[in-house]
Amino acid sequence: MPVRLDFKSLTGAVGIVRFFEIFLSCTAFSLVAHVGQYSGSYGGWCMFTWCLSFAVSVLIIVLELTALYSRIPISWDDFTTSFAMLATLMNLTASIIYPTIFLAPGNQAHSDFKIAATAMSCLCFVAYAVEVGLTRAKPGEVSGFLKTVPGLLKVLEAFIACIIFITVDGSYQANSGRQWCMAVYCICFIVTFLIIILTIAKLLALLPFPFERFLAVYNILAVLMYITAAIVWPIFCFNARYGKPTRPSQCERGNCLWDNQVIASVLTFANLAVYIVDLIYSARLIFIAQA
Repeated sequence: MPVRLDFKSLTGAVGIVRFFEIFLSCTAFSLVAHVGQYSGSYGGWCMFTWCLSFAVSVLIIVLELTALYSRIPISWDDFTTSFAMLATLMNLTASIIYPTIFLAPGNQAHSDFKIAATAMSCLCFVAYAVEVGLTRAKPGEVSGFLKTVPGLLKVLEAFIACIIFITVDGSYQANSGRQWCMAVYCICFIVTFLIIILTIAKLLALLPFPFERFLAVYNILAVLMYITAAIVWPIFCFNARYGKPTRPSQCERGNCLWDNQVIASVLTFANLAVYIVDLIYSARLIFIAQA
């Protein structure tokens, strides 16, 4: 079958924003690659973020321009909105991490390139946030789950869990308390990720139980589990019996286990708050369905 080009997808507000995303992400990783300032895990994360943003945005534009997305057996709107949300979060973290590590005192080589890359990353974050605002479901609109606030919260929950995995790597095996917290992070991430995949693959209708009730029950369990993690993780990391109450003097910025444990603690509370908000929305969905 001949491929017909749909130029309307490029001239709309979302299409224009996506061109900005491509330009900004490409500029960011090009500047950093030119001076080779992306060493280590943090630099690799930032470079991965910009490259992924560029590649997937180009792919989305090509598929929408050629209308080939209609032949892919997925919920396209859910996919594009959830990716925009993911890219928003990834570029936000990259915009914080990159200047923190690579513009720190004593690391001022090629600072003009790194400042420019940081600015491009910040603008890229704004562009993806605008796309999320343009594509998310409006009140009263019938749409896919991932375009709604609860769906976007699921993407946020999974993303925060991924960052937690990175920060706790190498320290969660120290004692049983941290291992329990790691189990909480893993279980909640797996279930949340499956919800996202089932939604994009349009398989939610095959579930043998009401999806809204499942969400409510799962969110209750996730909140309870994260409450335990929010209590247990700081105790088993910063109590003198199990860890170090204060930051070791020899800790290097960007390579400090104690700093990572603090970040994991903060993110645990952050994800707990997100799950609580998600639970409130899930309860509202049930009440609306019963009304």
